[in-house]
Amino acid sequence: MKRLMYIMLIVLIMSPVKSSYAHCEIPCGIYNDKMRCDLIEEHITTIEKSMNMIIKLSDQETINYNQLVRWINNKEAHANEIQHIVTQYFMTQRVKPVEVKESEAQGKYVQQLSLLHELLVYSMKAKQTTDLKHISTLKQLIHDFRAAYFGPEEHGHTH
Repeated sequence: MKRLMYIMLIVLIMSPVKSSYAHCEIPCGIYNDKMRCDLIEEHITTIEKSMNMIIKLSDQETINYNQLVRWINNKEAHANEIQHIVTQYFMTQRVKPVEVKESEAQGKYVQQLSLLHELLVYSMKAKQTTDLKHISTLKQLIHDFRAAYFGPEEHGHTH
């Protein structure tokens, strides 16, 4: 038994560690909702830059496929990050289900879920194309989500 524990310890020490950037799903009470919205906005800006670079690189006479692939991967990674924040942070931890009989709270809940769902869909669309209209839509959606989540007076940037 002791030998097995040593083997398990060695395996754990030797195993490659994968960093986890997700907020935990235990009730630690440490949340920064405005920062998460700022992160989503930063990811949208990065996707926009990636799209512009993909368009620029694709139009060159001699295409640098290495750079093109890097920008495509970058665009996909940042769209995935938006999807992760929306699902793992807001939808599973922050936007709480409410009783149907609480009509005002139910309306706010449905509005927030709808905006979050649209963020997911347009993040997916941003992965599928370089159509910059999706960037405009994502920017509007995060703006609208901030207003629905924080209220109209508090939805601005924290800096």
